[in-house]
Amino acid sequence: MIVESPAKAKTIEKILGSEFLVKSCFGHIRDLEKDEMGIDLNQNYQPRYVVSDDKLKVVSELKKLAKSSQEVWLASDEDREGESISWHLAEVLGLDVNTTKRIVFHEITAPAIKKAVANPRLINMNLVNAQQARRVLDRLVGFELSPVLWKKVKPSLSAGRVQSVAVRILVEREREISTFVPVSTYKVEAFFNAPDITGREVIFKAEGPLKLANKQLAEDFLKSCLNANYKVASVEVKPTKRNPAPPFTTSTLQQEASTKMGYGVTKTMLIAQRLYEAGHITYMRTDSVNLSDTARADIQNQIVNNYGEKYFKERFYKNKNESAQEAHEAIRPTYMKQKTIADEDGRRLYELIWRRTIASQMSEAEFDKTIAKIDISTNREQLTATGEVMTFEGFLKVYLEGKMVDEDEEETNEGVLPPLKAQQVLSFREMSATEKFTKPLPRYTEASLVKKLEELGIGRPSTYAPTISTIIKRTYVEKRDKEGIKRNYQIVKLTANNTIQAVIANENTGAEKAKLFPTDLGNVVTDFLKVHFKDVMDYNFTAQVENEFDSIAEGKMIWNNMIDGFYKPFHKTIETTMETAQRASGERELGNDPETSKKIIARMGRYGAMVQMGDTEGEEKPRFATLKKGQSIETITLNEALDLFKLPKTIGEYNGQELSINIGIGRFCPYIKYGEAFISLPRGENMDEVDVVRAITLINEKEQADAPIAAYEGAPVTKGKGRFGPFIKWKDLYINVPAKGYNFDNLTQAECEDLIVKKLDKEANRYIQNWEAEKISIQNARWGAIIKFGKDILKITKKADGTKYTPEELTTVSLEEAKRMILEQKPKAFDKPIKAAAKKTPTKKAVKKK
Repeated sequence: MIVESPAKAKTIEKILGSEFLVKSCFGHIRDLEKDEMGIDLNQNYQPRYVVSDDKLKVVSELKKLAKSSQEVWLASDEDREGESISWHLAEVLGLDVNTTKRIVFHEITAPAIKKAVANPRLINMNLVNAQQARRVLDRLVGFELSPVLWKKVKPSLSAGRVQSVAVRILVEREREISTFVPVSTYKVEAFFNAPDITGREVIFKAEGPLKLANKQLAEDFLKSCLNANYKVASVEVKPTKRNPAPPFTTSTLQQEASTKMGYGVTKTMLIAQRLYEAGHITYMRTDSVNLSDTARADIQNQIVNNYGEKYFKERFYKNKNESAQEAHEAIRPTYMKQKTIADEDGRRLYELIWRRTIASQMSEAEFDKTIAKIDISTNREQLTATGEVMTFEGFLKVYLEGKMVDEDEEETNEGVLPPLKAQQVLSFREMSATEKFTKPLPRYTEASLVKKLEELGIGRPSTYAPTISTIIKRTYVEKRDKEGIKRNYQIVKLTANNTIQAVIANENTGAEKAKLFPTDLGNVVTDFLKVHFKDVMDYNFTAQVENEFDSIAEGKMIWNNMIDGFYKPFHKTIETTMETAQRASGERELGNDPETSKKIIARMGRYGAMVQMGDTEGEEKPRFATLKKGQSIETITLNEALDLFKLPKTIGEYNGQELSINIGIGRFCPYIKYGEAFISLPRGENMDEVDVVRAITLINEKEQADAPIAAYEGAPVTKGKGRFGPFIKWKDLYINVPAKGYNFDNLTQAECEDLIVKKLDKEANRYIQNWEAEKISIQNARWGAIIKFGKDILKITKKADGTKYTPEELTTVSLEEAKRMILEQKPKAFDKPIKAAAKKTPTKKAVKKK
């Protein structure tokens, strides 16, 4: 039997005993080829799969075991991804899909596994095709859209179907926030004394009428209450009930884990995966809120035995998502009698799942809500006091659902009122009218973005966490905190002595914690895609694509037809955009430099967001400066931009050499200049806070890092960490140091020599052919041969007769044939650019001479 993970394999093997040998395939074993997208566009989008390099050993072992076994059973996960893995295993191991037994289970328990083994089925090709359609479509979008972004926005960018829409959601929310103008109103609150049930005087609050538009109206209202008496006009008690939430789906688990424990969606899913594989919970990727009959019986026993009969109420929940499969279950503990587990990492998440599952089958919480109206003797307005008393805990004895609120949002919990009765005269303490400001919608957290994607019908349980990880990794989005700012607000008070006072207080507003912020790159890419690829960026269209995947899974649609309907118009848009679209930079004009009158603009450059002083058409070269952390093209002001050009700034001396802070543009900016040396500031460090002491520390760290750690053929070997990870440098050669098999902090002479020799051997085999003068070469790359023209990496196209080149034929390809391949992909590659003569402004001397 083949399962996906080693942990699951161990658990299941214990259950099944000696009859089965249970092995793991460690997830997917095959993926699409990189060459020509791995999709044959002329053969109805047939995918071409290849076993991943890191799975060759696993596949080899599984093939040997398959040959020596009486029978092979496939037991990958129950979702479409798992069905796809089973099909790939059958294909690679040479198993007959029409006879090979396939089992699925929602939980890893002895009864569930034995029941699955007793009722095997075949591989469901509808589910396989649905997953295949998703993979093919996403490959087509990624491979065709990314080169457009390279040419029109910035090199090395990539785009995805669901990820691009997720970034759009964040960009639009950020712009709503940046353009939001707070409006202030005044909220009236009065405080009274009254005896509670023990006779002790307590303070309670009542709120005034509608919010007042300005300070003058607030003062007028308080003046109208001078020397007033206050009397209870009426008291109304309303019984209310609150119902429990359904058991967890993937998205609601991610949301609650974020709200209650601060977990990101990736962390939540990693822990949930371990809990599932250890047999503690049911399958963690689901959009169903269904509970099995067996689970319901166990839950009922737990509630009745622990809390009493009146706390139990059987409930059946309906899935909001129509495509959710009722055969699947919600996320729940496999054994309800197990309230906790020993594993410290998984304990908190497990207990959250246990409480939520139990609460879903409990009685409502019951409250008495009291509303008291209070008359003011000096005007016609009334004050309203509200309070709430819990009369029966119900499900709240076990679980209180978290609310996804912003950190500085007002408390709305209602307090308990003392017993009040009509015509009761109240003892007045104070009345205040406090200035309150409207707030924009909060920025998204990972969990609230998942909720939004689910509401829009974009993505499925298995895609939420990877989508968010991808947009952060691609630097379209940042997950970070934001400090609040101080803001003054006014309070007008009416005291018990009937005097009116005005005071000014301050509050901290706008603080954010672990929120998702779109970067300038995310803004520019989103705007470009919205203009040129309306369908890809449309919420409804993206949701419709998900519905079509569901139709394929249900056998109602042929997957190739679905792909064809999307790809043909999409590819035409790609071609049009490549030819006609202007380069996008998000350029924004800020104004002019007061000293030189040169234009200041903010825009996206090769190395990120920057400001520019002057035009490229002028006689003088323009100056550039990188934006600081927290600054954005869309919000930076002229004065903030001018401040960036005040650098370099001298901060002191060290060893007789000047120390200065420089900003410039590029991957390594901002940096410290020390003599002829350049030391980049760590990412995220505020350059305004770097003093001499900090600069010296960074210089020493850099010198220590750059010190030779070995030598080879008389030349020093140094080490460092770059954008692609740890490396060693020998002469002009940069060599990556793999994490496996090497301790980067303690590399030996022998290890350095070994890495250099391997790299030299690899470089020797790099070129198949090289026309250095033409800057054209045919090279071996990771996924096969490529043709390189200058900095452009292009694919090897087919021969004139439509067949592919063999490796041997590539060694004899002529320069003219290589140029033909380049022209097929870059028709204007060899056109000589005609440079317009630079416009020169005549000097004073030249004008005088004339």
